[in-house]
Amino acid sequence: MKKQFVLRCAVVCAAVALCGVFTGCDNQKSKDTGVSIVNEGSQAASGEASGTEASEPELIQIVRKYATEFDLDQYVTLKDYSDFRVKRDPVEVSDDDVNDLFEEIYLNSFPSDLGIKDRAVALGDSVKIDYCGKKDGVAFDGGTAEDATLTIGSGEFIDGFEDGLIGVMPGETVDLTLTFPEQYKSEELAGQTVIFTVTVNSIIPEERLDEAVKGIIPEIETVEDLRQYIYDYLVMYSQSETQEDYEEEIMDTFVTNYVEFKEIPAEWSDYYYSQVRNYFITAAFQYGLNPDELVQEYYGGADLESFAKDYADLATRRDMAMQAVARKENLTLKSDGELEEILSKYASDAGYGSVEEYLGEATREDFRQDYNYEQGFGFIIDLASQE
Repeated sequence: MKKQFVLRCAVVCAAVALCGVFTGCDNQKSKDTGVSIVNEGSQAASGEASGTEASEPELIQIVRKYATEFDLDQYVTLKDYSDFRVKRDPVEVSDDDVNDLFEEIYLNSFPSDLGIKDRAVALGDSVKIDYCGKKDGVAFDGGTAEDATLTIGSGEFIDGFEDGLIGVMPGETVDLTLTFPEQYKSEELAGQTVIFTVTVNSIIPEERLDEAVKGIIPEIETVEDLRQYIYDYLVMYSQSETQEDYEEEIMDTFVTNYVEFKEIPAEWSDYYYSQVRNYFITAAFQYGLNPDELVQEYYGGADLESFAKDYADLATRRDMAMQAVARKENLTLKSDGELEEILSKYASDAGYGSVEEYLGEATREDFRQDYNYEQGFGFIIDLASQE
């Protein structure tokens, strides 16, 4: 469970997604985003989803009460979900996937001293080379490497580079005068004539040698060991990649088919609306974007207001459903003593010196609600995954 606890809301998903969207962005000068003062967002957004007069702190308290104190039966009816199952497609890793990654690792890790050195380079050979590219006698960025791997005829390098190595003996050095394409990605090099000084260290044999893979990974001794390791890795990676989609399918299927909503409390939805709206306003301001354009470009929404309302409705339904499941299955933290016991364990396991340090700015009720939600969701995941 994360250090900074939040209520089950859309802003969590939005924040995670935007971290990926904006990774590596430089700090930009603010543009006209249509937001005069971004700090006004938290006040402006409160209550706009349904016209409530409640402030955001009041909404937080209301949501906590719905999640931990109120009788959810007046809002949610859970249908019999004992037969709830969601089939997960088996993870399949093709021989081509394994072979492609094997070849990449093998060729790039191949020790030059195990290579062929008694014949010249031919078309189709994979070679180990050192090279240095210079423009007007000065080495340019990205044009120098040692013990690099290149397959002759792959088209990986600019025209003339690979052809210029055909017939070269291992141990020989050649100068290749070449011209970068006019549309080359680097403006500095586009259309420019350069000289590459290239030394062929060795030619990699077509046979895959056990000696070449030893030491790549401690437990690897043979070529077959490496292939099996790669297969296991790809299976694990594929399972990890599909787990989030699988859990999303479980949640959607359960909420749609096994939960009847008698009423959606406006205050509950308003809080989530306020959170996600404020997040996007702040993010858009920070990166010099218009909030509506941000939503349209990265999330396919019509505009921020409609996106926030839809997301708030979805988050509220999910929260209500998971809280109801946790209560029905007797998985909630009921007493303050139990809450403190669990909090102490989580803080200790996470390496924090105290519960307060672990919670940070969050409250114990934030933790309680988050914990109950996760318990409910974990229960239906386990149920859906049963054979």
